Amino acid sequence: MNTKQIKHLKSLGHKLNPIVTVGQHGMKESINNELEIALDYHQLVKIKVSVGDREARDELINTLASTHSAQLIQRVGNVALLYRKNKDKPSVFEMV
Repeated sequence: MNTKQIKHLKSLGHKLNPIVTVGQHGMKESINNELEIALDYHQLVKIKVSVGDREARDELINTLASTHSAQLIQRVGNVALLYRKNKDKPSVFEMV
């Protein structure tokens, strides 16, 4: 993915509200299921991760991205923006 595409995704993600929230109790299987459904449907998903310290938060965000074959577009504080193309839907780049 080139820098122009990443900038475009960041601008689209700016308007989004977090769809999935990971609370202080950490990951649960239901959160993985919700994230999977959200990525399939929306392709671009904002998640909020409110766990422990910075290292734990970053590790969890990276784990979620790799587990769901998504690309981490941006992380600001407790909020991360993930993107995964759905081959059955039009790309977010084509919708503009």
